[in-house]
Amino acid sequence: MFYSIKEDHVTLRIKAQPAASKNAFSGIYGEDAIKITIKAPAVEGAANQELVKFLAKSFKVAKSDIVFKSGAQSKIKIIELPVTEKFKEWVEHNGYGTSI
Repeated sequence: MFYSIKEDHVTLRIKAQPAASKNAFSGIYGEDAIKITIKAPAVEGAANQELVKFLAKSFKVAKSDIVFKSGAQSKIKIIELPVTEKFKEWVEHNGYGTSI
């Protein structure tokens, strides 16, 4: 599974694809990551900034609440953020799990 929940935070394993045509969730990558396409190129942290902005908007959290646990310089990233109702709805709507 590409996410795990501990107390009130979720950890996401993300396969980032920079320089894409749009920011979007693009399905499961392998068995344990979610692929996210990012418009920004992987230059000087631009893709990471765009990824944080996209996740903050998608899950209704502050950008400052999104933390890179590992992989800031890699295409596979581990990111932690607070669990929100928007995240729970997204998981259920997309069939990534049962009720959280």
